[in-house]
Amino acid sequence: METKIAVFKGKRVRRILRNNEWWFSVADVVEVLTDSSDPRQYIKKMRQRDPQIDANWGTICTPLELQAPDGKMRETNCANTEGLFRIIQSIPSSKAEPFKRWLAKVGYERVQEIENPELAMERMRAIYEKKGYPKEWIEKRVRGIAVRQSLTKEWDARGAATDLEYAILTNDIMESAFGLKVDDYKKLKKLERENLRDHMNDIELILTMLGEATTTKITKDRDSKGMPQLRKDAQDGGGVAGRTRKDIETQSGTPVVSGDNFLGLKKRGKLK
Repeated sequence: METKIAVFKGKRVRRILRNNEWWFSVADVVEVLTDSSDPRQYIKKMRQRDPQIDANWGTICTPLELQAPDGKMRETNCANTEGLFRIIQSIPSSKAEPFKRWLAKVGYERVQEIENPELAMERMRAIYEKKGYPKEWIEKRVRGIAVRQSLTKEWDARGAATDLEYAILTNDIMESAFGLKVDDYKKLKKLERENLRDHMNDIELILTMLGEATTTKITKDRDSKGMPQLRKDAQDGGGVAGRTRKDIETQSGTPVVSGDNFLGLKKRGKLK
């Protein structure tokens, strides 16, 4: 899952990408639309005066981890675009209409991206360019995302159903390829909530792609199903990248795994 901060009328609205769909913090949306100093209390009263929305609250909202104001990740009630439209119907506010249009725009852009994935890739490239990444690196990163999506599609079809299972399989690949789990790798690069791959150099990205692409091929060829088999595939696929990494290190005389993050890599000219 990917977390983002959207801005509407100068106010923060936390959102998270889950199963290729944006989910928004209900409390943040209510605060934007009502200027309430206590949006959770407003939500409580809203549910009391609208029995139907109260009865379906568990269907409309899903607790997802978002970054709280203190920087920690906490479960927060979130709703997708459809759910938010239902919530907005219960909010008598003149601010609701422009928010509906904003949500419609977000939804329309997502529909465009589903129909034409190249649009999503182009928007992504533009974001990375604004951050200062070179075009050559961006192309590798975009290609890596496509490889990752192919892999998660296979996992989803073969029995990996939860974010925790995805994390376990990803750790199997990373540990076999680099000798580090994702969290340990992030600590090495002095990262907290940042995306690890956004702070990899060219070789690290390429080896990550190799491990994930090989895992996809192995999984398909073995017709694996269920976590035990998928974990074996992930370890074997990551192992291919790991052996390649060791060969590179033997030939070059320097380690592949880098403690540099984006700022350090940019400063040293290692992003190409």
